[in-house]
Amino acid sequence: MNQTYFAKQALIASVWQQDVKIHVVDGVIAMITPNQSSDGCMVLEGPVLPGMVNLHSHAFQRAMAGLAEVCLDPKDSFWSWRDLMYGLVAKLNPEQVGQIATYLYIEMLKAGYTQVAEFHYLHHQQSGQAYDNPAEMALQVRQAAVEAGIGQTLLPVLYSHSGFGGQAPNSGQARFIHDLDAYLLLQEQLGQNMNNLTHNQGLCFHSLRAVTKAQIETALTSLPQDWPVHIHIAEQMKEVNDCVAWSGQRPVEWLANEVGFDARWCLIHATHVNEQEVQTIAKSQAVVGLCPSTEANLGDGIFPITDLVAQGGRLGIGSDSHVCISVAEELRLLEYGQRLRDQQRNRVYSGAQPSVGDFIYQASATGGNAACNVNSGLHVGARADFITLDTSHPLLATAKPDQLINRWTFGINHNPVKDVFVAGHLVVDSGSHRLESSASRALVNSLRDLLS
Repeated sequence: MNQTYFAKQALIASVWQQDVKIHVVDGVIAMITPNQSSDGCMVLEGPVLPGMVNLHSHAFQRAMAGLAEVCLDPKDSFWSWRDLMYGLVAKLNPEQVGQIATYLYIEMLKAGYTQVAEFHYLHHQQSGQAYDNPAEMALQVRQAAVEAGIGQTLLPVLYSHSGFGGQAPNSGQARFIHDLDAYLLLQEQLGQNMNNLTHNQGLCFHSLRAVTKAQIETALTSLPQDWPVHIHIAEQMKEVNDCVAWSGQRPVEWLANEVGFDARWCLIHATHVNEQEVQTIAKSQAVVGLCPSTEANLGDGIFPITDLVAQGGRLGIGSDSHVCISVAEELRLLEYGQRLRDQQRNRVYSGAQPSVGDFIYQASATGGNAACNVNSGLHVGARADFITLDTSHPLLATAKPDQLINRWTFGINHNPVKDVFVAGHLVVDSGSHRLESSASRALVNSLRDLLS
């Protein structure tokens, strides 16, 4: 497919350009030329930005969004929320997981996400036995991405233990558990017949408490060396304290000293890190995967983004448990958390880019690309993933190009994403997705069954 698009305004390489022609060949941008006429082009209505990457998703958890906001314990925490999540896990069947994921991915596209990293650990039957096809659940979430039209990095999760030192899993974790051999076979199966332009996969460890050092090392050497590597780490202080009690080291410290990590890695949350650990992360160029709405919802804490950015570290955003599907809200919470901690304004920026909204949007898109091992956005050679904004709101209608992202992120409450393109294909047209009605009906039926 060859198509040339015309944008009156487009954010190209961090600079707003005027009258831009974007030539796409087979889903990849072959040429970008500013100061052109619209002759022979498909005209894009509204300012054009690169699509955002959602680098951390547990699709099935969308089904419980808003249902855990009842205090049943004065010391309610992540750990009590996890018990409620296990209750949902016990009921889900593959068809329901696929329906939840399909509707979720449509929501993501409408929000401006064009790529998702699916951190997938719901593998087995309710009994803990594998399905006849061990990849059944993973194929459901992959097919959901195909149907919705979003790019996906599928991250099957290795999850073997319930605690540090190889503790036996508990009953609530039965559907998650793999030994290493079964996990490697799952990865091999999923690697067959994959669309490499919009779908790839990676290596994923649930957390340091769920795997052993030997498992990490064997998986790293057994699977492709160019795959991204994701892990939950240091999300909660209990995890940090348990790790210290077990090893004498903090989680990020242990991973750096005992295994090592580099630019392939995405450290999800990394909430509770000290100064030395931040330095180690920044030097490694691992991406820190921040999920502000979920981290706030679970009471995790606030990662020191300003310290990471000051040292040239990389970050991206994810919607994790999906209590919120909004690019703007994730970016806003990311910045506001730093403001509340520091009691100052305008915290996440750089000398080259003092505009907070522009800096965190572009840093998150770049970091998300790295974490997914994809090349998408608005530059030559990239997969043609981009969005247009509806500027009918007065604050956007009167904004200069370099004010648009700040207006969107900090100034309006509705979603202005109008059109969304993935690999050059229009998947959201004037705010609508072709499968939204049918996917909604299917999800309503599934939720009624699950919650009855």
